[in-house]
Amino acid sequence: MDSSVTTTAELPIHVNAARVVARPALMALQHAGRFGMMLLELIRAIPEWRAWLPRAFEQCQAVGYGSLFIVVLSAAFSGGVAAYQAGYQFTGKVPVYIVGAIISESVILELGPVMTGLLLAGRVGARYAAELGTMRVTEQLDALESLGRNPASHLLLPRVLAGLVMLPVLVVVADATGMAAGWLAAKGSIHISNTDFVYGTQRFFRTFDLWYSVIKAEAFGAVVTIIPCYVGFEAKEGAEGVGRATTAAVVASCVLILLLDLLLAKLLL
Repeated sequence: MDSSVTTTAELPIHVNAARVVARPALMALQHAGRFGMMLLELIRAIPEWRAWLPRAFEQCQAVGYGSLFIVVLSAAFSGGVAAYQAGYQFTGKVPVYIVGAIISESVILELGPVMTGLLLAGRVGARYAAELGTMRVTEQLDALESLGRNPASHLLLPRVLAGLVMLPVLVVVADATGMAAGWLAAKGSIHISNTDFVYGTQRFFRTFDLWYSVIKAEAFGAVVTIIPCYVGFEAKEGAEGVGRATTAAVVASCVLILLLDLLLAKLLL
């Protein structure tokens, strides 16, 4: 009798523990399957270039030109901060031309790509998630499918291509702006000469640094477009669901950008 009572009392604990483990695992597998199907639909939509090509140009203009000001502004601040910190930490301890190398390498390898990726995750990723989420909860996507149109070629692929094309361009602009701002800040703070700055930049510069910056930009461009498109495409429960999807898209994109930054540095450097 006592053993029967003990077994009955312990049963809910084991069942609840199984649910705690199984439910997140099932949800993760479900999202993985849906995400894989979305990627497959994107690949299948590539031959439908008449549908996605004109929309891709529109999205490129919105992503590139629309984000140019904030990218240039953040890159200028990042380059200036790098110059002031390098001057504070290394003046009098190392040759002054080392400051030029520190500024250029920090901007090209890290600050330019990462800051641009995070900014576009907030600006572009949030917009994509909100747009597609609103279309989903208002049944616009269902209406598009009922008319025989493929949402992947009309909505998803143009946005993804815009990120893959324009984010490397914006990163190159950010790198150039950050180096120029760092140059001016270093001249004003530690009075480095143009010759010393250029010498330090050239001495430690490697051609692969630019390729590394572009590779990171491509990876970040995929993250800030594909993840928000998926999250917005799967939005539910009206306006509240759209808000949750937008927040989740931005958070997931930022976390993945930082994770990819670590992995790419480990693999490529």
